[in-house]
Amino acid sequence: MNQAPPRQTLTAPIRRIRFAYVALFFCAWTVIIGLRLTWLQVIRHGHYQHVAALQQQSGFEVAPRRGVLYDRNLRELAMTVSVDSVYAVPSELGDNKEMTAELLSRIVHADPADNFTSKQQMMARFNASHGFAWVARKLDPETVSRVRELNLKGVYFQKEFKRFYPNGDLAAQVLGYVGTDDIGLGGLERQFDDDMHGVPGHMLTALDAKRHVLGSQETQPMPGENLVLTIDANIQYMAERALDAQMAKMKALHGTVVVQDPHTGQILALAISPRFNPNDQRHMDASVLSNLAVSDVYEPGSTFKLVTYSAALDGAGVQPTDIVDCQGGAMTMYGRTLHDDKSDRFGRVTVQYALEHSSDVGAAKMALKLGSQKFYDYVKGFGFGDRSGIELPSETRGLLRNPKRWGATSILSIAIGQEVGVTPVQLVTMVSAIANGGVYMPPHVLLESTDEMKGDARLQPAAFRPANQLPEKLPDGAHRVITEMTSAKMRSMMQGIVVEGTGKLARLNGYSSAGKTGTAQKIDPATRTYSHTKLVASFAGFAPVSNPAISVTVVIDNPTVGSRYGAETSAPVFREVAQQVLEYLGVPHDQPLQAKKDLEVAAKDDASEDGPVDNGADVGAMLADADNLPADDPLRASVEASKDSVVPAPAEVHAHVAAAKPEGLMKLLPEKVLAAFHAGGGANAILGIKDTDDSAKMTAPKIAPMVQQNGNGGVVVDAGQRVAVPSFVGAGLRSVVVQAESAGLRVQPTGSGLAREQEPAAGTMVPSGTEVVVRFGR
Repeated sequence: MNQAPPRQTLTAPIRRIRFAYVALFFCAWTVIIGLRLTWLQVIRHGHYQHVAALQQQSGFEVAPRRGVLYDRNLRELAMTVSVDSVYAVPSELGDNKEMTAELLSRIVHADPADNFTSKQQMMARFNASHGFAWVARKLDPETVSRVRELNLKGVYFQKEFKRFYPNGDLAAQVLGYVGTDDIGLGGLERQFDDDMHGVPGHMLTALDAKRHVLGSQETQPMPGENLVLTIDANIQYMAERALDAQMAKMKALHGTVVVQDPHTGQILALAISPRFNPNDQRHMDASVLSNLAVSDVYEPGSTFKLVTYSAALDGAGVQPTDIVDCQGGAMTMYGRTLHDDKSDRFGRVTVQYALEHSSDVGAAKMALKLGSQKFYDYVKGFGFGDRSGIELPSETRGLLRNPKRWGATSILSIAIGQEVGVTPVQLVTMVSAIANGGVYMPPHVLLESTDEMKGDARLQPAAFRPANQLPEKLPDGAHRVITEMTSAKMRSMMQGIVVEGTGKLARLNGYSSAGKTGTAQKIDPATRTYSHTKLVASFAGFAPVSNPAISVTVVIDNPTVGSRYGAETSAPVFREVAQQVLEYLGVPHDQPLQAKKDLEVAAKDDASEDGPVDNGADVGAMLADADNLPADDPLRASVEASKDSVVPAPAEVHAHVAAAKPEGLMKLLPEKVLAAFHAGGGANAILGIKDTDDSAKMTAPKIAPMVQQNGNGGVVVDAGQRVAVPSFVGAGLRSVVVQAESAGLRVQPTGSGLAREQEPAAGTMVPSGTEVVVRFGR
C-alpha cells in the first residue's frame, strides 16, 4: 500500500521575514503620511490658509481720503472728491469681450491722447486678466451715466477718490499734483505725500462655491493729514494777475513773484508764470512743472548790491554819507577793468548816491573794504549758498564758492551780483532781513498740519495781520546778520533808490517803498559765456519803509520787448502787487495820496543806469561750482543734463584746430554744437581753447545761418532770404542789438563802449539770421 508524501509546510523563519516586510511597509507608509500631514498642516498651514481665503473671499483695498490743502484763511486749494470708476470681470464677459470694449471705448475714450481707454488697450487688459480689469478711472458724472445706460453684463462701478483743485492753476507749482493712484508728483503734494495720503482700509467678502456673497468684513481707512499754508489765496491771485500781464507785455520766458512777511518769513504768495492746471494732467507741459522759485538759480546782478552795501555798513564802518571814488566809471585790478554802465561816469560821490545809481565800481570798493572772508561770511549770513529749509521739494542751495576757490578778482564780481547763483526765495528772504531790523528769518509755506477739517471749532483761520515786529522767540535757523542801526540806514538808502535812483517805477501811491533794481546777463551753459541778448530783470523791495509789512521780489526771465531792464520790466510789477496787497491788508498810509498822473515817471534814464555790463566775470568757475554740489542738489543734475545735451566735438577736430578755419570746423561739428557756435563764443569757446591774443580781435563770421546735418552725415546750408547789414558804427550795445533784431540778424559783441568796427560791413547782403561781429571801444 502506497503512502502519500508528507505535506510541506513553511518554516518559521520564512513566516517571520514576510511579516517583517509587511510591517516595515506599513510603518514606512505611516511615517510618510505623518510627515506629509505635518508638512501640510503645520509647516505650510499659513500658506494653504491664505490660498483657501483667496478662494473663499474676495478682497480689495479701500483708498483713504487724501488730506486737504488750505490757505491761511481756510480756503480749499486742493481737496478730494468721490467719483466713479468703471471695471469689468472678463470671465463674465464670455465671447462679448470685443463688443463690450467697442461700446465702452466709444463713451470713455474721449481724449485721443489717453491710450488707457482705447479699445486696443481695453482688450489687452480683458485678455490678460480673468477676474478684474479696469475700463476707465475717475470719470465725470455724465460719462458714468452713459455707461450705466448700457447695462452691460460683467461691467461694474467702483467709488474712488479724485484730487480736485477748485481754483484751477492758482499756485499750481506750489501745490503740485497727484497721479491716478493718488501719489503726489510735485510741490507740496509730493513733499508731504506720506502724511497726506493716509492709511488704506480693506474690504473682505466671503463667497460660496457659486461666488455668491455670504458676508463681508471691512477695515475703515484712515484719512490723511490736512495742511494749512501760509499762502493767502487773494494775495496769490493779485501776484499772479500782475505777473501774467507783464509777461504778456514783455513776451518773457518765465516770471516769478514772491511776497513774504519780513517779520516771520512766511510766504504770502509765490507766483510763477506760465503755470499749469493740475486738474488736467493729460495736457500738462513738462517745461512748466518746476517751481522756479526754489529749484533754479540765476545771477542776481545789481539786486545783490544790497548784500554788499549792508555788509560794508555793518562790518567796515562805512556810512551812507561817506565819499567813494567811482573813478569815472572804470576801475582796474589785476589786469581786469570793471566798468559802470556807459551812461554812468561818476567821480567822487556819496555811498548812498553810488547805491541809488547802481555803480559797479562803488559796490566793488565796498566789498574790498571788507576783504574776501568777511564779505563771504555776510553773504552766507543772508542765507546764500545754503538751502533755506522751505517746505518745498527740489530746493537748490544755489552757487557760492568758498573764498579759498575765488579768483584774484572774484570779490569784484560777487560784489555786483556775478559769479553767484541765487533763487528768488533766497533773494526775498535777504530783503526781509534788511526790512525787519537785520535778522534772517527762514522762509516757510506751511503754517500747520492738522487732523481737523474746516468747520471744526478747533481749526480757525489765521488771517495775515502785519506785526511790524519780530516774534519774541525766534524759530530754528533764525539769526542776526546786521545790526538794527545798519538795517535802518539800509532802509533809508533803499528808499532813495525808489525816490531818486533807478527804481522810480516802484513808487507807490500813499505808501513809502524801498528796493533795488537789477539786470543780469544770462549765461549760455554750452559756451560758458554771457549772452548779450538774453537778460534777467529783477526788483526786490519792501513797503512801507518805516514799518515794513511785506517784502516782494520780482524776477522776469528773458523779456524780449522794450528796454528789458529791471527798472522798466520788474519794478512796475512790484508797484502793482505791493499797492494792491497793502490796501487789501488795510495797512495805514504813511504818505499823502497823489493823482495817478503825478506818479507817471519817464524811465529812459533809469533804464540806461540799470543796464547790464559784461565785466569779465569768471563764468566758467561759477558753472564748475555746480559740479561740487552734493548729489541731492537738483541744480547739479540740471547742469549735468545740459552738458550731455551738447555733443562733444570729434577728436580729429582737436588735432587740426590750429590749422583749420572756423568755416571748415563747422562742417565737422554736430548740429547741437553748431547751434551753440551761433549762440555765441565761436569755435574756440565750443572746443574749450583759450584765445592767445588778449586784444579784441575781429573774426569774420560764417554767413550761413541755417546749418543742418542730414542722415548720411552731410551738411546742408540753406541761404534763405538775404538782408542788408545795417551800419552799427557809433551806436551803443543796446541800440546795436535792437537794430540787429529788427533786421533779423544776430550780434557777437566784443569790447565795451560804442561800436567801432563791424564784420560784415554795412550794406552787405547776408542771409537772415547771420551773426554780425561788432567791436566796441571807448
